[in-house]
Amino acid sequence: MTYDVTVIGSGPGGYVAAIRCAQLGLRTAIIERYSVLGGTCLNVGCIPSKALLDSSEHYHNAHSNFTTHGIDLKDLKVNMPQMIKRKNEVVLDNNKGVEFLMKKNKIDVFHGHGTFVNKNRIKISTPSGNTEEIETARVIIATGSKPIVPANFNYDKKRVITSTEALNIEKVPGSMVVIGGGVIGLELGSVYARLGTKVTVVEYLDRIIAGMDSDCSRELTKVLKKIGIEFHLRHAVTEVTPSKTKVKVVAKSRDDESKTLSWDADYCLVAIGRRPYTDNLGLENVGIALDEKGRIPVNEHLETAVPGIYAIGDVIKGAMLAHKAEEEGVFVAETIVGQKPHIHYHLIPGVVYTWPEVAGVGYTEEELKEQGVPYKPGKFPFRALGRARASMDLDGMVKVLAHKETDEILGVHIVGARAADLIAEAVALMEFRAAAEDAARMSHAHPTFAEAFKEACLAATANRSLHM
Repeated sequence: MTYDVTVIGSGPGGYVAAIRCAQLGLRTAIIERYSVLGGTCLNVGCIPSKALLDSSEHYHNAHSNFTTHGIDLKDLKVNMPQMIKRKNEVVLDNNKGVEFLMKKNKIDVFHGHGTFVNKNRIKISTPSGNTEEIETARVIIATGSKPIVPANFNYDKKRVITSTEALNIEKVPGSMVVIGGGVIGLELGSVYARLGTKVTVVEYLDRIIAGMDSDCSRELTKVLKKIGIEFHLRHAVTEVTPSKTKVKVVAKSRDDESKTLSWDADYCLVAIGRRPYTDNLGLENVGIALDEKGRIPVNEHLETAVPGIYAIGDVIKGAMLAHKAEEEGVFVAETIVGQKPHIHYHLIPGVVYTWPEVAGVGYTEEELKEQGVPYKPGKFPFRALGRARASMDLDGMVKVLAHKETDEILGVHIVGARAADLIAEAVALMEFRAAAEDAARMSHAHPTFAEAFKEACLAATANRSLHM
């Protein structure tokens, strides 16, 4: 069988790349090593974690806020097996959705591990031990990433777990230590904290979500402490020792190495980052060498050192985000047929799906200071919104950073209800290089959470927010 394009990996980057290739008239195949399509994001990442986040937030609201709303409940309890069952059903529905899209676009699906024989020939090894080979004019590598787990953390998938196992705990733990104060650790840590687990976060750096604006870090820390999460910043984990029913975690202070902390917890969630997954791809057979971080080097067209072989998503440089991979998948497909697509990497938003959510795009205040760019900050708290008061979502703020001389919006950072959805307005405006004044002059429906963005833009233009 000969194809115009073969995509290795069926995560958001891979299956979107395959769809766009097919739309553009290319005969397309996709190879997936697992039995279901969708990759990490759909099966053990973005989608199932959001299902549990929503379920846990419903429970937390019922437990903490329903009485205030005039709703009295008796015998409220967590039914963890049902929560996991619903999560699995959400995943299955999405699996079926991707399968349908492959059939609709006449994309041939191969299940098995893809390995380069040469630049135009891929060997597919199935779990049953069978192999077959296909010919292809071009290849898009979209194999994603895997969690990083140091050997001395004794990862056993039972007491020492990653995000994959954390999605399938069928009894609410009494305690959990989360190693890493980044997106994954905080999202899953907040799930279990809202269900009643005593959650402790150990972070090596001096703040959580260190890649985002420091005001977002401060605001989220404050909010998560309210639901009982305990933080130990500037601590390095030195020992993780699982037993049959517990796990011992020891951490040392980076400020005073004579000071150590120790916990005996039900689970230890390791969430210190992810690594590109290129195992057994046969890259050496086509002359592709990895960089110092295990990533596949690509040029401005996302083409590797081998003409006709492209790479997208978590296996190349940049943020490990599903929506980045999707944009890159479309970019490569359109590049192959001679179009001139573009990706504005600086305007790919980052989101943390805790509650309240955190979202940011563009420059942080720290980056602007470091680069010496003159800027004006504007902030507006959710607490001053009528919509936030009506729904009891008072935590959070919107922060807009505009150029001091031109008023162009340089960065937007949000902590608050539906921040993940609100950030899209900022992305759209920044894509067209709008000024804060432009956003401030746009009518925003009342009452909405989006009004906070308008008010922050008013504050950034001339410190003239109306409701502060």
